[in-house]
Amino acid sequence: MSFDSQFTALKSQHKLLDAVLWVVFAVGVLKATTFVLSFSTLLLDLFVLPGVNFRKYGAKKGKYCVVTGASDGIGKEYARQLAKRGFNLVLISRTLSKLENLKTEFEKTYNIDVRICAIDVAEDSSENYTKVKEICAAIPITVLINNVGQSHSIPVPFLETEENELRNIITINNTATLRITQLIAPLIVKSAKDAHCKGLILTMGSFGGLLPTPLLATYSGSKAFLQAWSAALAGELKPQNVDVEIVLSYLVTSAMSKIRRTSLMIPNPAQFVAATLKSVGRRSGAQERYATMTPYWSHAIYHFVIENTVGVFSKLANTINYTMHKSIRTRALRKAARHAKQQ
Repeated sequence: MSFDSQFTALKSQHKLLDAVLWVVFAVGVLKATTFVLSFSTLLLDLFVLPGVNFRKYGAKKGKYCVVTGASDGIGKEYARQLAKRGFNLVLISRTLSKLENLKTEFEKTYNIDVRICAIDVAEDSSENYTKVKEICAAIPITVLINNVGQSHSIPVPFLETEENELRNIITINNTATLRITQLIAPLIVKSAKDAHCKGLILTMGSFGGLLPTPLLATYSGSKAFLQAWSAALAGELKPQNVDVEIVLSYLVTSAMSKIRRTSLMIPNPAQFVAATLKSVGRRSGAQERYATMTPYWSHAIYHFVIENTVGVFSKLANTINYTMHKSIRTRALRKAARHAKQQ
């Protein structure tokens, strides 16, 4: 090969290498820019922007909010904080006595109307949904909080999960949530249109659905289902002026989590609900997900870090989750064995 030919070939290769390097550089700049913008938005959502004004959802205008799983924990806090904002309430839960006490307390404290519906959604009976429909049919509802949920009593291998526990988790977390939403959402669409305001549907998700969680497989799957369903519903109802969001949380002190002490990563229900209602319409830690929010600040940062490092579907995340819940299961079994010996 002549010198001219060799020089031409080297020059061509050099141009190709330059082009490749420029593409790599451009992709790197794009990635870095996207990360900086996403993280900046996270900080704005969590610490800078003011809370949403619930008047746009009908607060202090005689409108009603429906809360499921309303008698304890997070559900009770949703009811309290929405009552404080001026919503009338429909409270749905299993225990009539607790609902009656809340009705008396909220009506006296906040001067609102409270209607109650005591049903066990684990039964999945048509009579239950008829009760819900009858209570809600003639009132202007603009907000629905899908809070009712159940997890496993302790972490358990899927192959050892009792059928009753498996069925209850799916029925409560999925079937009941979908059935109640199907009843209430049309009422929200109509009421929002009549009142020239927006409607709102919030559904409680979980990090257990965000990350596939070994030893909580059924619960994890049920919450992952809610993520996909809620985002799809958001697309359907957006043209009808109804905001739909799934709310992702890490641990919160509650009867379901069996955690009593708060910490940097574990708020109490009042703290978590306050962060959620402040963050409606913002993604916070869920910057990459449509119609999704991770509202509590430490949960949001944790979510953002996972998404931008190992990834929620990675083998490493799965292994860490498995190890953590295996340890929780071991401690729970030891505690149960000690308790059995004391009997």
